[in-house]
This record gives sequence, structure tokens and C-alpha cells, in this order.
Amino acid sequence: MQKLVEAIHGGYVHNRRVRVLSDHFAKLIPANSRVLDVGCGDGFLSKLIQNKRPDISIEGIDVLVRDSTHVPVQFFDGYSLPFADNEFDVVLFVDVLHHTTDPNVLLQEACRVSKNDVLIKDHTQDGLFARSTIRFMDHVGNARHGVALPFNYWPERDWRGAFKRLGLSISYWTQSLQLYPWWGNWLFGRSLHFIARLSK
Repeated sequence: MQKLVEAIHGGYVHNRRVRVLSDHFAKLIPANSRVLDVGCGDGFLSKLIQNKRPDISIEGIDVLVRDSTHVPVQFFDGYSLPFADNEFDVVLFVDVLHHTTDPNVLLQEACRVSKNDVLIKDHTQDGLFARSTIRFMDHVGNARHGVALPFNYWPERDWRGAFKRLGLSISYWTQSLQLYPWWGNWLFGRSLHFIARLSK
């Protein structure tokens, strides 16, 4: 059963999710930006964004660098971003921060290396069965790739509190992502996902 679920996720759900997310971020990234995609995986999402926005450039970093990637990917230790202050215009996190033991560490680093904006797609642990649903999605999507799964999910109030402490203002927030077909959104969408653009 697990192999069947993973096959469906890999063959259909993942591809749709990446296409939808690329649409969202292509609209949010300012013109002519240099973007750092933290925890980019194989870089497929970054490549799709670049295809829609040829004016921007995207580089990736990850703790697990794959043999084949769609954009240049550099290794990092999961804590410190190996770049100078204000080296990028935008720092991007897509379902990365809940894989860390303390999201504040990378958020602070993102503030350091970004001149302007931090873009985030992650989860909000709010509502009935929220934690168990997100854990299921996380396991199906990441366990087979060897990704760390600390299941460190925050409710919306904790995200907003962290942004405020770092001096980041929320210039965009949505929980209407439409990542899945209608039945999938009913099961796995709800208010469990968000995209935010944070400005320094």
C-alpha cells in the first residue's frame, strides 16, 4: 500500500504541486532578482520558475546534493548559509523550515543574506487532525529521499511571531494554494499550507 501511495504521489501529485507552486512564486519574485533556493532538492521547482521568469536567476543549496539537478546546487550544513550579507535579492524556502530543529536559525540567516524579501511555502498546524495529516504528507513526500523528518510544524501564530521578532513584515499571505485536485484539496489542503512574502 505504501508503494502505491508513493507511486501516485511521485507520478501525479508531486508534478502538479510543483507546477502550481511555480505559478505562485513566478508572480511574487521582483524583477531581475537573484534568488537563493534553500533546500532546493533537485532544483526542478527553481527551473520551472526560471522558465516563467527569464529575468531572474536562481541558485540552490541543500544538505543532500543529488547527482543530477536542474539548477546549480551547492552543499550547506543546514544551519549557516555560506554567503555574504545581502548577497541575494530574495531567499526562498519551500517546505524546508519544518525539517529543521529550529526554523528561527535559517530564518535569521535568510534575513542576513537577503537584501529585500524572504519567500516561504510551509505548513500551519491549525485545526482538527492537522498534525497527523501533515505528518502523513511529509512522510509520503520525503522519507524515501532520506530527508530528515523532525515533524516540527508551527501554528500560524508562531510563524507570525517569528516574523515579527526578526523585523519582517508580511507583504503577502495566502492559504488558498490549490495544490491538489478538488478531492485532494478537501483532504490535504484546507488551511494546512501557506505562502508568505516577507519584506525587510
